[in-house]
Amino acid sequence: MGFEFYPELGAFRDEVRSFFENDYPQDLIARVKAGVILSRQDQVRNQQALQSRGWLAISWPREYGGPGWDAAHRHVFEEEADRAGAPAIVPMAVLYVGPVIYTFGNEEQKRRWLPSILDSTEFWGQGYGEPEAGSDLASLRMTAERDGDNYVLNGSKIWTSYGHWADWIFCLARTSREERKQDGISFLCAEMSSPGISVHPIISLDGIHHLNRVDFDNVRVPVSQRIGDEGKGWHYATFLLQGERLSYAHIARKREDMKLLRQLASRLPGDDGQPLIHSPVLAAKLAACEIEVETLGISLMRTLSAGEAASPAQVSALKIAATQSAQRISELFVELAGPQGAVFAERHGEGWQAAMPLVEPFAPPAMAAYLFERAQTIYGGATEVQKNIIWRMLDRQ
Repeated sequence: MGFEFYPELGAFRDEVRSFFENDYPQDLIARVKAGVILSRQDQVRNQQALQSRGWLAISWPREYGGPGWDAAHRHVFEEEADRAGAPAIVPMAVLYVGPVIYTFGNEEQKRRWLPSILDSTEFWGQGYGEPEAGSDLASLRMTAERDGDNYVLNGSKIWTSYGHWADWIFCLARTSREERKQDGISFLCAEMSSPGISVHPIISLDGIHHLNRVDFDNVRVPVSQRIGDEGKGWHYATFLLQGERLSYAHIARKREDMKLLRQLASRLPGDDGQPLIHSPVLAAKLAACEIEVETLGISLMRTLSAGEAASPAQVSALKIAATQSAQRISELFVELAGPQGAVFAERHGEGWQAAMPLVEPFAPPAMAAYLFERAQTIYGGATEVQKNIIWRMLDRQ
């Protein structure tokens, strides 16, 4: 199901599909399909290939370098990118801080940061979560004390995805103590090469280095690198989180996963020698996941079509459904992998499969994905936080 009730989208879909088939680096698609972990340079090539058509920042307006697409065109593009198997972009710059900069930043900040985001010469990290704050983002403790034309930052940020790649980090810091904990927070941008910033790797359960702890020890950040007004960072942060939570849907990718699951279940034998798909229990699980994905797709279209009128409760409900669906899909892959899912592999090069010829190629990445997907219902606002948002919206009615 899609937006095909817009007649002009058929030609657009064909254009996007042709791009991924003929003009996009096929070796990147092959690396993703082979379960290879991508490097920063791989991601630079991915993003620059998209930007060669002006298709990197698909939600950005034309005036800031985006294509100015409506929700329908964005949805079709994402469907075709996922269907082709292209890697997802690193979201922190393009999807998260970029819209904050062009919406709330001043002209100098737009000129300084937006071009380097679009050409992928500078990567960004997100400094939101803290070691002792859990899912309560507003309880953050990192301080930013004013000293002339600078802020002096002290504290730590954690779970900073790809912070080891980042040239800049946008972070929330407390510039004053107010009665309401959401007040007195400012949105600051720091260069990662600044004296006093140190990055410490965190190896997650999947055995991969995605995450980091970033420590700030008397880090001086110019006041000119504050986005918007002092003390109003919570407003900018919630604006960012609305977009972040919508980014978890990946409907087309989930549909491709379901196709692959059916193919594997039709080929792999069970204990009785028959294909696993013959198991009524497994068949029911596959059907339930497929129904869930299609229902999620309809909900996404409804939310995208609402645009700015979409309520926080709609976005929260979508985030809950999308992340729980991703977890259930990952569970099915592990179920099909069986004992082979226990194999962990270094997947930094195409040759990793040759070292384990008796293992199904999907199995080691399946277990790694399963372990990492456990965090989907926590990061970007835990499921319990999303339920509280929905409850507050309902309580006001």
